[in-house]
Amino acid sequence: MAFEIPNPYRGNYKLLIIIPLLLVLCSLFIIFLNPQTQIKKGVDFKGGTLITMQANQSVDTQALTAALTKKGFAVSSAKSLQNPKGYEIEVEIERDENLTRAEELKTSFFAQVDEVSRLEADASVPNASSDAISAYAAAKAGIDETSNGIFAIANLPQNAGSVNGTNALKAKVNAAYRGITDENAARLADALSGVVTYESASFNEVSSSLSEKFLEKATSTVLYSTVLVCIVVFLIFKTFVPSAAVLIGAGADVIIALGAMGLFGIPLTLASFAALLMLVGFSLDTDVLLTMRVIKRKEGDARGRAYEAMKTGLTMSMALMLSFICLFILASLTHINTYYEISAVAIAGLVGDVFATWFLNAVILLRHVEKGGHTGESEKGVVSSLFSS
Repeated sequence: MAFEIPNPYRGNYKLLIIIPLLLVLCSLFIIFLNPQTQIKKGVDFKGGTLITMQANQSVDTQALTAALTKKGFAVSSAKSLQNPKGYEIEVEIERDENLTRAEELKTSFFAQVDEVSRLEADASVPNASSDAISAYAAAKAGIDETSNGIFAIANLPQNAGSVNGTNALKAKVNAAYRGITDENAARLADALSGVVTYESASFNEVSSSLSEKFLEKATSTVLYSTVLVCIVVFLIFKTFVPSAAVLIGAGADVIIALGAMGLFGIPLTLASFAALLMLVGFSLDTDVLLTMRVIKRKEGDARGRAYEAMKTGLTMSMALMLSFICLFILASLTHINTYYEISAVAIAGLVGDVFATWFLNAVILLRHVEKGGHTGESEKGVVSSLFSS
């Protein structure tokens, strides 16, 4: 005899809403109110260097952190994890202030130097006007100041004002910046070699400007996708409560997943952000499945239709969850961070989706239908009614 899931919507189903509400409240507390569990940005979104080394033996992470700190590096985290090949040592280093400042100065320099080159050409022609000469002198003074800032960080004595021509100045600025990065890399290699004997190593360095660009793109992606999802959902269901229920369910799912990230110390990286976006898509699938069954179909009663939708949705969730559990096990054995972050966030979100869809969204929909709420079948809908006479 096959196992049959009991219908949770028979009886006082309104009590089901307590569970997802508690999960959402706990997640909000974890994310915003508890400093120890607030979500931290990974290297992708805050900049810095992620070093991954493969070694034959474990490493004292405290000694490694002390050695790097002594060399002037700010260590965010250091881990030594066993894998089938031996040990994987992972160190996350915050972006060096001098390196960040040098990068900002270099970016500023190259944003201005082409215009200064043009003004230089205008001022170099025979019988150049005094205005052209003055404009060049003012612009040259600006990039000279920027160049001297880079030279100071590189501990070089050059005075940019003594360099003839912007082309020569560009070469000196490039050389100074390269010297800063090379010196930083040499200090890092020296600190690591004194503590770790590794067979291979990879350095994933994200500059502050690139991390800002990642964060900007991620924010715009969330904003644009949220607006488009809202428009599409309201066009499909045409009434406020069913449409809002879909969006509330998807939002609750993401909040629960973010709470799990804070609780288990999963940082916000490109991998975990991609997993969150995937969860939004899957949550909308189950929410729309439920809403379509309850609102659009007419066979049986609303509670029965919600129950049938739940059985279909749980089958989808369990199949997807099983695949991510396999990925999580693989990540635990190999200690591949990308796999771990994606699978952990996905599993937490899928568990949250069960409660958000079938205990929160379903309760809102059933209350709406049983109180005689509009279903969007015969009326014009929210958008149309705003312009009707």
